[in-house]
Amino acid sequence: MLLSAASSGAQRVSHVRGSIFSTIPMKSHAHFPQWLSAFLPDALHTRPREWSRAAFGAAAGFLFSTWVCSQLFGLHMAVHFSGPLAASAVLLFAVSSGALAQPWSILGSYLCASVVALTITHFVDHSLLGAALALGLSLLLMCPLRCLHPPGGAIAFCMVFATPLPGEPFWQPALVAMTAGVGLLACALLYNNLTRVPYPRPHPGMQAVHHTDDPLPGERAAINADDLDYALDELGSFVDITREDLELIVRSTEKHALRRSMGEIRAGQMMSRDLIHATPQTAVAKGLYLLTHHGLKALPILDKGRLVGIVSLVDLVSAMRANSFNLRTILGLQKKQVLGELMTSPVRAVKVDTHVVDLIALLSDEGLHCLPVLDNGAMVGVITQTDLVAALHRDLLRHLD
Repeated sequence: MLLSAASSGAQRVSHVRGSIFSTIPMKSHAHFPQWLSAFLPDALHTRPREWSRAAFGAAAGFLFSTWVCSQLFGLHMAVHFSGPLAASAVLLFAVSSGALAQPWSILGSYLCASVVALTITHFVDHSLLGAALALGLSLLLMCPLRCLHPPGGAIAFCMVFATPLPGEPFWQPALVAMTAGVGLLACALLYNNLTRVPYPRPHPGMQAVHHTDDPLPGERAAINADDLDYALDELGSFVDITREDLELIVRSTEKHALRRSMGEIRAGQMMSRDLIHATPQTAVAKGLYLLTHHGLKALPILDKGRLVGIVSLVDLVSAMRANSFNLRTILGLQKKQVLGELMTSPVRAVKVDTHVVDLIALLSDEGLHCLPVLDNGAMVGVITQTDLVAALHRDLLRHLD
């Protein structure tokens, strides 16, 4: 009986211990690769061709700027600042659109580092403490001057330990650093733009087509610059991206999300196929009649079935108003004006498989009233702002169902 009780008690203890340990999470060997993968960053969203372009540019820019410094100040001084210069080359050629890689970032940071380091070495000494102090003060100075550039901190560190040779001025290390920075920046400006990478990154932005202070139609109900400023202020930490680039990323993301939600609505499904058009030899008066009779705002101009231009109602009214005050026209001495003399060419057109999302910006932000639709180079239809509104309405009803 005692043995039975002891046996049953041991079973209960074993059961309790098993249940307790089963609730304790144990990291098994199967989870180790997943845990280790957390240390790896996400894959780059750049093409291998861009890697090669940046690598060659960084190497060439570093070599050129270091060679110039070695010729002017000696190889020992050029090599002394080669580490920060190589780091700057990576930023200027590989991530040239980033906020830390703009021209003022490299020049301003090198200048701040030089001034701070020379001041520290004059009042403190060439020591590790002085180098750390120069690094911290340089960072404090870069932030309000909007020239934050990580290699600038390394320039301050290196400059503290850069001792000029006898007979050389104490400020010569600063001249070496600034020469290297200017040389590298010149290479980046030339190489990046020659390889079709705009540098410095231009500010995106499109002037309102009606020349008013109103935001573009696509921006009035969407994210705007003020929203991004508020978000960055709330974040409050360093972000290695300009606000303009962030805005482009957000708008591109919105565009792809909208494209996914709207399905496969293409230009060929929306366009008007009964074409009202004219030729380059059509008289202005005849073109104005076609526009007003059919209630159009733009008239495509075809020559042997090929789209060669487009004329708007504003163009024709302006031309006829100008001719009404022309003495030669009044006296009947001027020949009749034809549409070929007034048409706009080349014409902004789209293909039959263009997605409706790509049409929104063209017919709203860019102020186009009419978009010719081409199929293998031949004009097969026209999309107007009315067609776009109708397609968006149908898509809204589809989502409501």
